[in-house]
Amino acid sequence: MERNYILFDTPARDLLYPFTYTRPVAACRIGILTIQEKWELWLGTGVSHFTVPYLQEKFPLLLGSADAVHVLINGHTLPDPPLVEAIMALEPGQELYREHQLLAKAVPGNDLTKSAGERRDYPGTVSNIELPWHLFTMNDKAIRDDFKLITAGRTSAPLSSTNQVIAPETVFVEPGAVVECSVLNASAGPIYIGANAQVMEGCLARGPLALGTGAVLKMGTKVYGATSLGPACTGGGEIKNVNMFGYSNKGHDGYLGDAVIGEWCNLGANTTCSNLKNNAGTVNIWIEARKEAWPAGQKCGTLMGDFSRCGINTMLNTGTVIGVSCNIFGGDFPPKFVPSFSWGGRDPKERYRLQEALRDATAWMAFKSREMNDADRRMLAAVYEQTTKSE
Repeated sequence: MERNYILFDTPARDLLYPFTYTRPVAACRIGILTIQEKWELWLGTGVSHFTVPYLQEKFPLLLGSADAVHVLINGHTLPDPPLVEAIMALEPGQELYREHQLLAKAVPGNDLTKSAGERRDYPGTVSNIELPWHLFTMNDKAIRDDFKLITAGRTSAPLSSTNQVIAPETVFVEPGAVVECSVLNASAGPIYIGANAQVMEGCLARGPLALGTGAVLKMGTKVYGATSLGPACTGGGEIKNVNMFGYSNKGHDGYLGDAVIGEWCNLGANTTCSNLKNNAGTVNIWIEARKEAWPAGQKCGTLMGDFSRCGINTMLNTGTVIGVSCNIFGGDFPPKFVPSFSWGGRDPKERYRLQEALRDATAWMAFKSREMNDADRRMLAAVYEQTTKSE
């Protein structure tokens, strides 16, 4: 019987703003892979998304034949072998729960919203991405798990003798990557260097570290784990415990720590982001969907949504949340919450006009040799409309 796997968003997806304004939860990157990519590797097949309507064009829902069994999996949940086994064993009409959380259900036919019927309880533990800072606090384990999954039974490409490597058995280099005259210390966690990535001379890197396809560490970069730089990202200066989804730049000096940066972002030269309060107290993060601040622990830096940028010498306070498509500049600290499509940053009521935002986003994608399509434009227009209404 045909089984079609679908990752679904729960209503709690809005707690992960600004990152889920522009993607389903399962399209978020944590570790080396996105949540979607993890499930696809574990299941051995492609998956699609069941998400909010304005995202469905860019992240399409793929239905099987009329007699197919659709297995819907909670897109907030990270896979592991016992959970994958339990989900693959579901029979049509069965649901899998961990306490009150629906993990998966096997639905015959194309009505995905109906209850499957028979409830089964999952006895194991699960890892869920529920709040935006989980994307960096859980990144250490995610890198380790992805490293094992991706490298099992494979042999690393050789590293140049110009490098100094500690614990080389936990360093994996994909074909086409170039690493020269750098220090790689994998004794505290694995280091993964993706295809065609580049680590320039003089870099100091400690694991866990993941560099995606085509990512670059510029000369003299200092990187502490657990850090992920997704595809085509650029890293420079000092970076610690950062999750950068893809196609974004922190190419110059300045500090970035305990942070999440979406796609198509740029941090201008000498941008520095605080991750620890002067009194070492709890950092409170603005949860836009609830219009209140929630505690995120002792350390939390910047959370920046897709297509946002800041100018040179920008200073970002501890626990700053920046929405989608913001252009931040000026000598003062911006507010700790900068709404989507803000211009300048200091006055969140000054808007980045949609046509100019789309023009600049298109130019930024072209800078990374990518092209904005109509689905991207309609998605950003929907976010613009949604965030304008919510003010």
